[in-house]
Amino acid sequence: MLQVRDLAVEVGGRLTLSGASFSLRAGDKAGLVGRNGAGKTSMLKVLAGEAPAAAGVILRPPAVGYLPQDPRPQGSGVDATGMSHILSGRGLDEVTRRLVRLHERLDDDPSERNVRRYANAQEEFERLGGYAAEAEVRRLAAGLGLRPDRLDLAIRVLSGGERRRVELARILFAGSDLLLLDEPTNHLDVDAKQWLMGFLGSYKGTLLVVSHDLVLLDRAMTRVLHLDEAEMVEYRGTYSQYRVARAADEERRAKLASRQDVEIRRIRSLADSMRGQTEKRARTAKTLDSRARRLESQRVTAARRERTISVRLPDPPRPGAVVLEAESLAKAFGANTVFEDVTFDVGRGERLLVLGLNGAGKTTLMRVLAGQVEPDLGEHRLGHGASLGYYAQGARGNRGGAVDAGPHAGRGGRPRPRRPAGARAARHVRALR
Repeated sequence: MLQVRDLAVEVGGRLTLSGASFSLRAGDKAGLVGRNGAGKTSMLKVLAGEAPAAAGVILRPPAVGYLPQDPRPQGSGVDATGMSHILSGRGLDEVTRRLVRLHERLDDDPSERNVRRYANAQEEFERLGGYAAEAEVRRLAAGLGLRPDRLDLAIRVLSGGERRRVELARILFAGSDLLLLDEPTNHLDVDAKQWLMGFLGSYKGTLLVVSHDLVLLDRAMTRVLHLDEAEMVEYRGTYSQYRVARAADEERRAKLASRQDVEIRRIRSLADSMRGQTEKRARTAKTLDSRARRLESQRVTAARRERTISVRLPDPPRPGAVVLEAESLAKAFGANTVFEDVTFDVGRGERLLVLGLNGAGKTTLMRVLAGQVEPDLGEHRLGHGASLGYYAQGARGNRGGAVDAGPHAGRGGRPRPRRPAGARAARHVRALR
């Protein structure tokens, strides 16, 4: 299904992979692992045909399902809803449009040619499973944690997590022979992860996954491709078995590298001791130099240990007893009410978790509190001496990071009486709907 020969991947003028060769057959499920920055995402993009290879040959089937790490579906299909976008995975959107056009043409001109063309389009629609497609899409979406009513909304109004699930559902619905998935469990809750692992476990095609989800790698994968220092090493078995085998390999490589270093130093030292003596010894020294260079070119490098970093952030200025207050916040987009009557406060040193289903309004609430979106009703403000930093869900460049928000941020900015510090213990947060 996927054959790779002498593959090289280059990112920003640096080779992240060189001379890699491997094959994946139908039923193979491989996990691509490696430290951050090793080039996993870049390699997956090249395998999917989304970026050119620096060298090598890639043979892939015609039907490939590729899920990038940060998919941004713009919506395709008849009406650019989540449903039509998923249906487009099999081309059912085009077939449906063709059927509609041919039906209208048939009403105007019921010729034998138009009847035949309409019949052919209908057969294509049936072959693609058109009559059962919507029910199949809703089952897939339900497994991934998408509520049925969310599929009927336009892609542009869905949350980031919902758009990613829609794109994943589209790829799974397409029925591709090869799936290339980059962090497929991002934005999935526990139930959706369990469903996805079951789906991938029963998938009959070829699967290559980049993931930091150890449970997924252990349960669904049967092979592991380790990428590091532009080199790829293949291991059979689950992720846990790979970790054991990798540790043994690293220990063996470290010992071999140490022995090679000792031998190279010994040969060079012996060659140096023979220089400037007899002609015969000089020739021997040159021979030893050549041998040392040959050993050095074949030297095994010890596996690089993962670096750890310890960071201590400076203590922020001490704010007042209450650092954030929100009262009767409400936000809607058109006829869709995201949340309403959200009231709470956060005291100094407290940590508040905003929890809810995809599309419940968590990100919208955070953007309102960060001052990036204006609420339709209600107000919010920072407490005395408090400052605010905001990291967005899909932060890119300046989109996520510190937000300059003073104590009067929020709608209206009007001062109001301060509640006693004990009131924060009685916060009331209405459920996000």
